Amino acid sequence: MMRPTDHEHPRGAEVKPGELVRQTRQAKGLTLAELGKLTGYSGAQVSRFERGISPMTDVDVLRCFADALELPHQAFGLAPPAPRPEIRHGQPIGATSVFPRLPAPRVGTPRWEDGEEPVRRRKLLAGLAATAATPLLASATAQADEALLGELLVARLRDAMLGLGTPTPPPPPETLATDFARALADFDACRYASLAVRLPRLIRAGHALSGDRDDTTHHALLAKSYLLATRMLVKMDEQQLGWMAADRARQLAEAASDILALAEFARQTAVLARKAGWHDQALTIALCAADHPDLRGIGRAGTAVRGLLVQSAAYTLARRGDRDGMRELTDEAAALAKELGGATVLRDHGGGFSPLTVQLHRISAENHAGDPRAALDAARTISLKALPSVERRSRALGDIAVTYDRLGRRSDCVRTLLAAERCAPQETHARPATKALISSLLVSGPTSTELRGLAERSGVLA
Repeated sequence: MMRPTDHEHPRGAEVKPGELVRQTRQAKGLTLAELGKLTGYSGAQVSRFERGISPMTDVDVLRCFADALELPHQAFGLAPPAPRPEIRHGQPIGATSVFPRLPAPRVGTPRWEDGEEPVRRRKLLAGLAATAATPLLASATAQADEALLGELLVARLRDAMLGLGTPTPPPPPETLATDFARALADFDACRYASLAVRLPRLIRAGHALSGDRDDTTHHALLAKSYLLATRMLVKMDEQQLGWMAADRARQLAEAASDILALAEFARQTAVLARKAGWHDQALTIALCAADHPDLRGIGRAGTAVRGLLVQSAAYTLARRGDRDGMRELTDEAAALAKELGGATVLRDHGGGFSPLTVQLHRISAENHAGDPRAALDAARTISLKALPSVERRSRALGDIAVTYDRLGRRSDCVRTLLAAERCAPQETHARPATKALISSLLVSGPTSTELRGLAERSGVLA
């Protein structure tokens, strides 16, 4: 909140930054698009700022609008612009800017996050690092305890990211692109036993072969590997490692000048910020990235990334309880998907973007905005067979199971979880979100043979 000057508003009135922008813009006779050109944002983003959908909390954003609208910085509660620093020996001399203040991380009850849910680790094995170093999954066909696959995969990713373990000779550079395609296929098919071998090995190899700072090809491939690792770590509720993997992806994407990878980094960072409870920051990251002019010049892939970013912002609004804002942004994402003609675009960054995946997103978003019946209506419009991957079908079934649980339809919830297990057993048995739901069902009502069997296979019941 800020207090405008008395001649602009009634004494004592408090005006939000977005409202002040709207009033000043209209008084100057500017359209949304015209103000957008002055500030470097699209007209749609200016509209979001004005209506409070995208919070105006960033100091640089506030200064940008103050300058464009010829308002004193104090009107937005900012200090007057600092005088230019004195230059000595080619270096500016003066006070440094303060670090941004972020909300403290929160620890609360388990919640679903785009189909994932934080839970307390129930089976943290003291010797997992040693286990990960053994040939438990020495080949893609090796069998492992699926209830522990998530922990094993996390441990192997951690060691690869930290450079721990016995180094192995890197594979030929020409095979890395094929290896990444196979790792992505493992993720899409929820083959986590295989992914636990491929993805850490790919990260190690990428570092071994990316010593040349000018090697943009290897930097770009390693950035994609870290983005895939981030998605997996988010799924496994490993936020600390997720932040680390995302930042590695950013550095590599910048070195490779990979616009799409940088946009996907922004999306994953917005997800991690949302999981930490930093909703304003998550909105700002996602919507500002979606509005970046570089994405508008790279065709269909840029449109798909923009849609994924807008979709992420919509989910954040659902988390904040803003149902109308969530639906408005989801409709905006659907309009972007329609521009692509119904095709699934960008499978290797956001798992694919299309009208169908936008509708899949609506299930979880409506659930968390407090309308499980609307979530069920959205689910009824989806053909599971038409979804682009096993991972997406498994996610859809998981979200539908949550919807049934919230509606009190217990038997339908269990039935849907069993369908998810048939679709992707390793995902169902290893995923913390599913385990939390199964555990909740066990303690909240009568159990069945099917539910107990699912709980045993998922490691919920020893």
